[in-house]
Amino acid sequence: MANRRRGEISLELNEKPYRLCLTLGALAELEDSMGLENIGQLADRFAQGKVRSVDLVKILGAALRAGGADICDKEAAAMRCEGGAIALTKALVDVLRLTFDPHADAAGVSFEGEGAAPTANPI
Repeated sequence: MANRRRGEISLELNEKPYRLCLTLGALAELEDSMGLENIGQLADRFAQGKVRSVDLVKILGAALRAGGADICDKEAAAMRCEGGAIALTKALVDVLRLTFDPHADAAGVSFEGEGAAPTANPI
């Protein structure tokens, strides 16, 4: 079971429950795989509406691995989420929001300004 106070969320993929979170190692993996100078640039991509599908795959893969799943990005990309891409994107935004602000409510998130913390829903 996911512990939101530790930045974890539960997400059903391929009709199976998974725990997602972004540890420091997962954030470092994202910086490297996405060519970011710092993790704040990920927030900037969301704020500017410049998140690509490949970015979502990388975030999903990193969050699944940090949550304990033995899975590669290619396998993560093939997973199905009830509610489709919108539901999956909202879940990934939720895990990012919890990572940067574990006391945030479930209202959603957006990122304002370079390196900013999440604040309201981008979707």
